[in-house]
Amino acid sequence: MPRTIYLAGPEVFCPAASELGARKKALCEHYGFRGLFPLDGELQQSGSARELGFAISAANEQLIRRADLVIANLTPFRGASADAGTVYELGLARGLGKIIHGYSNDPALFAERTFALFGQGEYGGSELHDCDGLSIEQFDLHDNLMIEGGIALSGGIFLTHRAAEAEKYTDLTAFEALLIRLN
Repeated sequence: MPRTIYLAGPEVFCPAASELGARKKALCEHYGFRGLFPLDGELQQSGSARELGFAISAANEQLIRRADLVIANLTPFRGASADAGTVYELGLARGLGKIIHGYSNDPALFAERTFALFGQGEYGGSELHDCDGLSIEQFDLHDNLMIEGGIALSGGIFLTHRAAEAEKYTDLTAFEALLIRLN
């Protein structure tokens, strides 16, 4: 039976999310894995929006529990860092003792992106601060130290790739490179 991979990431917000999920699952199958995409769960459309949100959360947690490992698209989403939901999913998987892997289609360092969005003065000083005077971490990492640190401590791999801006959430080059390394 092939190992299962939970496919975390902000792709669920893309206009063609189901098709993108199908492409990722096909790549998984090509390399001998079984992909579990967050939109795979069957949900009843009854109840309030809040109830639906909780049902989606519970279904995704069940998919993570069923998976052998997680690959997360950590391309910055609506800010300098990865999607908050994706980061939660990585934390859950790490807490369950699963090996977690990640990739980003933006190879810029976290400090660079944070400074570009929120910094004051010029980039490159020995100590960087945001517009509120708070320090910006500078650890030569592509995202927050807890994200990349958790991946490394789990035995996972983190890769980056420079995707075209229009394809930053849909380019699967780094995702496929991870599957090749895991095969």
